[in-house]
Amino acid sequence: MPDTPINVLVAMNFSEDILNRLRAVSDRLNIVCYAGQVPPQAYADIEVLYTIFNFPTPAEAPHLKWIQLHYAGLDTVVNRPIAQQEHIQITSASGIHATPIAEYCIGMMLAFSLQLPKLLRLQAQSKWADRPHEQFRPIGLRGQTLGIVGYGSIGRELARIADAMGMTVLATKNNLLKPQEELDYIEDGTGDPNADIPERLYPSEALGAMVAECDYVVVTVPLTDKTRHMVNADILAQMKPTSVIINIGRGATIDEQALIHALNQGIIAGAALDVFEEEPLPADSPLWQMQNVIISPHVSGNNTRYVERASRVFEENLRRYINHQPLLNQFDRKRGY
Repeated sequence: MPDTPINVLVAMNFSEDILNRLRAVSDRLNIVCYAGQVPPQAYADIEVLYTIFNFPTPAEAPHLKWIQLHYAGLDTVVNRPIAQQEHIQITSASGIHATPIAEYCIGMMLAFSLQLPKLLRLQAQSKWADRPHEQFRPIGLRGQTLGIVGYGSIGRELARIADAMGMTVLATKNNLLKPQEELDYIEDGTGDPNADIPERLYPSEALGAMVAECDYVVVTVPLTDKTRHMVNADILAQMKPTSVIINIGRGATIDEQALIHALNQGIIAGAALDVFEEEPLPADSPLWQMQNVIISPHVSGNNTRYVERASRVFEENLRRYINHQPLLNQFDRKRGY
């Protein structure tokens, strides 16, 4: 029936302002919010779930039709029993991370170009560099080549900024004939919708050919069976010895042991890593002690407006759900992301 209430459970500490904005989408929405642990009985009648950590079993949520996630990565969700129910749609917050992560990547490239880690080490020692004008001569980013592994929303926003800074952009993409996914959430004024910026687009199988041309390589792909360890010893060996790799996707897309070897042997010049094969990164990992590595604790996509921006994706999808329109950022079970 068109006027049947739709029970929505938000397992997230949304403010009253956000909840009221969501409720204003339709009078049919009956939205309840749990800031902490959700009691199992609360799932019994829900049709829609917005969640970050809380997931019911299929038996606990017999009427569930759609799960909206608070984050972009799906690899920690897809093997849950509730996610394997074919009739349940799963959508993510992909798209809201494009701007902060693109800015993070630019920041990491500038950090290596300007030798910020070395400057900070000298500062910690209260030491003025010997012959500073010889030690610190940055090439700068203008005229450098950036290779983006995976041309989704993050890669496209990074390309837009890098292009404006005068960098040459190359990118890999699964489907070279398809510009941008029609049902991706994209914030206004961001990205490269028609893939016009890259000087060349490469199929994923040609990753080695692309990285050989690059001064910086940024890995943005999701973790699937196909992308696990896609950056391996062979790919790293094809990179320039002066190049830097940045990973903001998932840690296991890079073979971490092969990366450690490449950094130790000077096969590549450096790495900025926000994600790791094991998180938190173990205290005994050699990466902690490497002077050519910058480590951050999986925060590149975070910012002070994260919750507000994630709720905007949910709001748009609620509107689409009410109107029987395709949802944005749908999980494709065949592709695995």
